[in-house]
Amino acid sequence: MKNKIMSYTIPLLILVSVLTSCNLSPNNSKESVFTEAPFFDADNLTHIKQEMVSPPTLPKHEQVAESDPVVVEVTFFVEEKEMEIAPGVKTWVLTFNGTVPGPMIVVHQNDYVQLTLVNAATNSMVHNIDFHAATGAMGGGDISIVAPGQQVTFRFKATKAGVFVYHCAPGGIMVPLHVVSGMNGAIMVLPRDGLKDELGNPVRYDKAFYIAEQDYYVPTDQNGNYKQYASPAEGFPDLITSMKKLLPSHILFNGKLNALTGSNALDAKVGEKVLFITSQANRDTRMHLIGGHADLVWLGGSFNDAPATNYESWSVVGGSAVAALYQFRQPGIYTYLNHNLIEALAFGAVAQIKVEGDWNDNLMKQIKAPEPIQLMKTPK
Repeated sequence: MKNKIMSYTIPLLILVSVLTSCNLSPNNSKESVFTEAPFFDADNLTHIKQEMVSPPTLPKHEQVAESDPVVVEVTFFVEEKEMEIAPGVKTWVLTFNGTVPGPMIVVHQNDYVQLTLVNAATNSMVHNIDFHAATGAMGGGDISIVAPGQQVTFRFKATKAGVFVYHCAPGGIMVPLHVVSGMNGAIMVLPRDGLKDELGNPVRYDKAFYIAEQDYYVPTDQNGNYKQYASPAEGFPDLITSMKKLLPSHILFNGKLNALTGSNALDAKVGEKVLFITSQANRDTRMHLIGGHADLVWLGGSFNDAPATNYESWSVVGGSAVAALYQFRQPGIYTYLNHNLIEALAFGAVAQIKVEGDWNDNLMKQIKAPEPIQLMKTPK
């Protein structure tokens, strides 16, 4: 009898051990993903306008929803322009509101986004927008196609909480052409009751920064010099050839070399919790904060799942965004980078954060400054 009991007990203990070691993330929403949200008539909800700002800044927003769902009105202006992305390197970029990446939108789960997309008559191409946060119609891409001189307005419900990519998707080969020309961005859909830590407790951020990695494929001539064109369309045949090699000419944060370093570095203070939202609309990358960690990281960008803790590096797969939160504990200059170090330091996928505050010797202390060698190697 004893042996029979042990024969059941041992497999049960093994199963419990396996499930525990897997550290399955609980659903912070405490509801199935198939649970229907309460119905609100979007045609009769309150409208609020969200003023767009240039990345890495986020628009003004509340971390916890203060009311029932609302309709958040946003306007994007398509701008096609030539931009210098590195010293002496100019390329045509296709943008939402003139920046690479486009602006961050912030709403709460079950809010509605009402977007007006304006394609100026001075532009040369058809554009649209595909929201990875939206449901149906190719993320809105099928109902937002606008030719130069047109504008369109559509609305979608933000049913999933997390951070998501949006991008232009006019169809066929034009999709990657527009995306690698800078026409992408991200939206953050916060849970209505705000973010939660790994234990399900409320957590707030003091600052938030939006950092997008952009891969460019600027064509070169037979001498290796970067080519320039009179219009985006003129350069597309060469760009198709260049991007099909899958070898970026530049991998940059926020559209330009040194966009977030030196005098453009981000800022924080010791003790502040900073939310870093990173997107990559086309290729996989991996993030790392030198001198820090991700205290919390919402893998895959999902806020309805408990965040992972204490990650040294975290993946952002192509076509996604990921949020990570870190509380700074020491002053100094931190480097936030793509930890394919070649892509970071040889191509430029690097940002800096200047952190002010008092040094904590208990966390790190230099015992001796560099000096002439005193210890001699013991002979064998």
